[in-house]
Amino acid sequence: MTTHTTRMLIIGSGPAGLSAAIYGARAGMQPIVVQGLQPGGQLTITTDVENYPGFRDVIQGPWLMQEMEAQAVHVGTRMMWDTITEVDIAGGTPFRAKGDSGDEYVGDVLVIATGAQAKWLGAPGEERLSGKGVSACATCDGFFYRGKKVAVIGGGNTAVEEALYLTNHSDDVTLIHRRDELRAEKILQDRLFAHPKISVIWNKRVEEFLGDPLDGGLTGLKLVDSLTGAESEFDCEGAFVAIGHAPATELFKGKLEMDANGYLIVEPGTPKTNVPGVFACGDVSDHIYRQAVTAAGTGCMAALDAERFLATLEFAKHEAEAAE
Repeated sequence: MTTHTTRMLIIGSGPAGLSAAIYGARAGMQPIVVQGLQPGGQLTITTDVENYPGFRDVIQGPWLMQEMEAQAVHVGTRMMWDTITEVDIAGGTPFRAKGDSGDEYVGDVLVIATGAQAKWLGAPGEERLSGKGVSACATCDGFFYRGKKVAVIGGGNTAVEEALYLTNHSDDVTLIHRRDELRAEKILQDRLFAHPKISVIWNKRVEEFLGDPLDGGLTGLKLVDSLTGAESEFDCEGAFVAIGHAPATELFKGKLEMDANGYLIVEPGTPKTNVPGVFACGDVSDHIYRQAVTAAGTGCMAALDAERFLATLEFAKHEAEAAE
């Protein structure tokens, strides 16, 4: 077992974690990034990215994350191929974490950037057609379905918001829900039902995503009536699964404050958790925006606040020594 020490320990290597690393390294904190099970985060499974600032043309998600990682390493970040399995933050700084490799990581500050994963239906064809007509983010991918017939699957706030957003790009949006009423807030439902571009299919669950990823992608959905079991097909060129997200916060249950859905709670307008010296950034604490650019922004904030936290500790230490 090897112990790795750093002033800034970062768990997670998506846009939030790598942005924190870039700012932390430039501030001389020599950060360590433990990359986790999905190095690079969700963008590594996203093909076309058209809304990240600074690029006129469509870029590839994996390429963008490779460039972020290269920049982080260039300015002094250490990247570790490991997955954190335990954390100890109860005693305050320094914070300790144990990796699946058996190695221990010790940091004066801890930045949590473990992200959140979209929930999927698990139906046949869903994974195979991901990025080829099937998506879990209308804000990310809706632009690619301009003028096309699209479906949104779900019945909560996320699904209704996705359907409303998609009307910016499509004149034919259908919300498909397995029950006969929505769980979304009433004000959102009112907007949905009043919108001329949106129709709703009730009591239907998606049994299968139809199409060939090598020949045009998604062509439609196989539906099953929740009441009668009758099967039908629904033609569409885009399908957005909107049944929520699951933040990767299992490690921190009982150790940090979370909301009812498992997202880490931070001080409003900051990445500060309820434990001094522990910061949360990106989708692990953001259930509203969930964009690469907002994740990167909060990663920057985490690094700046971490630097201030360490400076305060140093000042307090010097003051104590001077008083002796």
